[in-house]
Amino acid sequence: MALELNGYQAGGMLELHAEAEGLKEEIHGRHPMDDLLRTERLPHIWCPGCGLGTALTCFISALIRSGLDQDKVAVVSGIGCTGRVAGYVRLDSFHTTHGRAIPFATGLKLGNPELKVVVFSGDGDLVTIGGNHFIHAARRNMDMTVICVNNFNYGMTGGQVGATTPIGGITTTSPYGNYEYPFNVSALAAASGAVYVARWTVLHARRLERSITEALLKPGFSLIEVISPCPTGFGRRHRQRQGLDTMRYYHEHGVIRHGADPRDADIGLNGDIIEGKFVDLDKPTFLERRTQRLEQALGR
Repeated sequence: MALELNGYQAGGMLELHAEAEGLKEEIHGRHPMDDLLRTERLPHIWCPGCGLGTALTCFISALIRSGLDQDKVAVVSGIGCTGRVAGYVRLDSFHTTHGRAIPFATGLKLGNPELKVVVFSGDGDLVTIGGNHFIHAARRNMDMTVICVNNFNYGMTGGQVGATTPIGGITTTSPYGNYEYPFNVSALAAASGAVYVARWTVLHARRLERSITEALLKPGFSLIEVISPCPTGFGRRHRQRQGLDTMRYYHEHGVIRHGADPRDADIGLNGDIIEGKFVDLDKPTFLERRTQRLEQALGR
């Protein structure tokens, strides 16, 4: 009798376990982002408190909302923590060399104009190592969406100073405080010719998602600058050892100012962060201009 009871209990537990696994699989399968993530590569490598997971979630949600054909979306990234995004999304994606994400994306777009090309990389990759490519792609109005996650340092390689590190910022290579004038990424994009420029912190996730959706549907060179915590590389040297410390700072110092001149939106150490949609205009893309010029030259 005891053996039968134990057998019954064991069988019951097995059934319950199977039901639980089936329910888990069913719930997991219903998640709207599952089809766009390479779950076999998770868990990710990002540090606790990093904002990259939020930025990626906003992008995936924006892509779903955009209604774009996902078979015609390509994601390109360079080197760095943000560059890992290309390996986590279940889309045609390309992990390129340091600073060369934008020229690779340019070739991709020219080779297949039907693609919606998204460049998803960090400030060190896009505007420090790859700064020249950034300004010329904006100047040409190449049809691509650039998501630049700005954490003010080279997070992956040890927290070195970069072209966006605020004056006074302490890094491994500026232990007494940065004394070089930094780039204002949004102003750089606007001055170079971008047709859409917005900046948000990862705290403002709904607004960030909305801006990414708009940028994905905007023909031409669009930039979303995402201000993100780097508690390991930058935050711990500025009394922001945890992601929540930085998020609290974003809450207290984030100032939403749509339509502001991005030249007046510099980011200083311990100062306000001006956010919003700064630029939204229409003009022909590089490919449209090229087609128009060729038709004129051929007398059509």
